[in-house]
Amino acid sequence: MPARRLVALLFAVSAVAVALVGCASVGDPRGVVGRWQQDQDSASFYEVGDVAPGEPGDLVRTQALDGPPVGARAWRVLYHSTDQAGRDIVVSGLVIVPTAPAPAGGRAIVSWAHPTTGVAPVCAPSRTIGGTSLIPGLRGFIAAGDVIAAADYPGLGVDNPSSYLIGAAEAHSVLDAARAARNLVGAEAGPDLLLWGHSQGGQAAIFAAQEQRAYAPELRLQALAVAAPASDLAALLRDHLDDVSGVTIGSYAYAAYASAYDLPLDAILTLEGIAKTPAMTKLCLLSQVGAIHRIAGPLVGDYTTADPGSTEPWAGFLAENTPGGVRIGVPILVAQGLKDALVDPAVTTAFVGRLCAAGESVRYLQLPNDTHGVVALAAAGQVTAWMRDVRTGTPTTTSC
Repeated sequence: MPARRLVALLFAVSAVAVALVGCASVGDPRGVVGRWQQDQDSASFYEVGDVAPGEPGDLVRTQALDGPPVGARAWRVLYHSTDQAGRDIVVSGLVIVPTAPAPAGGRAIVSWAHPTTGVAPVCAPSRTIGGTSLIPGLRGFIAAGDVIAAADYPGLGVDNPSSYLIGAAEAHSVLDAARAARNLVGAEAGPDLLLWGHSQGGQAAIFAAQEQRAYAPELRLQALAVAAPASDLAALLRDHLDDVSGVTIGSYAYAAYASAYDLPLDAILTLEGIAKTPAMTKLCLLSQVGAIHRIAGPLVGDYTTADPGSTEPWAGFLAENTPGGVRIGVPILVAQGLKDALVDPAVTTAFVGRLCAAGESVRYLQLPNDTHGVVALAAAGQVTAWMRDVRTGTPTTTSC
C-alpha cells in the first residue's frame, strides 16, 4: 500500500465518525492499524517509577527510534510537565530532528497536538510502530529544517490520570514537549514555536497558544494552525448524545472529568452507562474501535440521562475547558472539512467568527470534500506553506 494512502487510512480510522462507515475499499483498517499499534519492545521505556522532581521540559529519558523519517532522526522522550492543577508529572512523546545543519539561532519547533487515539497508556502515538507517520505535514517540516515535538498528553504513554479534553493539562504537555526538544542534545532547537493540532489536538493547541506567554515565556510563539478543533465542548457532546460517536468520545471525556474534578457521573449517565464506561476507556481508537463499538452500540439512546453542557457542575467545567476568551495575537489558520460528521462545520465557523471579533488574524480554510478523519492531512500542504510565509514575513491573507 502506498505510504500516502496508508497515512490517510490511519487518520480516517482515528476519527470516530470515519471509523463508523469504515474503509471497505482498502480492506479492514483495524487489522492494518492494529499491527502498527503494537510495539511491545518499547513498553519498559514508559515505566517511570520514582522520579526526582524536575522543571517543565526537563528530560527524564530518551530512546532513539529505529527507522526514523527520511532526512531526520527521531527519539521517544519522557519529560517533566504539569497537570491542570500545576502538579509535576512525567509525560511521553516524540522529537524529530532534521539531519541537515541547523540555521544560526537554532531550529524552529513545530509542536504537534494529535487527535483522539484513546485514553489508556497503550494508546499513546509514541508507542506505535511508525508513529511518526501520523504527523500531517511531517515531510514539509523536515524539509524546512524544523524540529517536530509531539506530546502524547498526560495519561497516554506514561500511566497518569487522563487529560482528555482538559485544556490546561494538554496545553502544558504540548508546550513542555517543545521545551524537551530544546533540552535534547543535538536537536539545536531555538525558541521559535509553531503550534499545529487536529480535533482533540486542536483544542490542546489553542489552549497552548493561550497559555504560552504565562506558562512558557521563553518560547516565541509565531503561528497557530488547527484542523477541525474541539472548539465548543458542550456543543460537541450535545451533537452526539444519541449516537455511537457520542458514547465513545463521551466515555473518554466523562471518565477524565470525573477523575480530574471529582464530578458525579450519576448526574449525567445511566447506571448502565456508568458500569460500561471503564471498559471503553481501556480501549484504543486506532486498534480497538470494533471492540469499543461493541460496548458503545447497545448504549446508544441509553447512555446519558442529561446534557452535560447544561447540567451543573459539568457545564461549568466544560466551559472552563472550551478554548477562547484569551487573545492569542499571532496569525491563526483554521481548517475545516465540510463533510465532517463529528465536528459540525457550523461550530467551527462560529469559532472563527469569535476569533475575528476578538481582533485575531485568521485564515479560514474550508475543504468541501473532506471528512473529520482526513482534514488535517488534506490541509497539511497549505499549513506548511502558510507557516513558512508567516516565518519569512510574507503577507498572508485573512478571512476576517
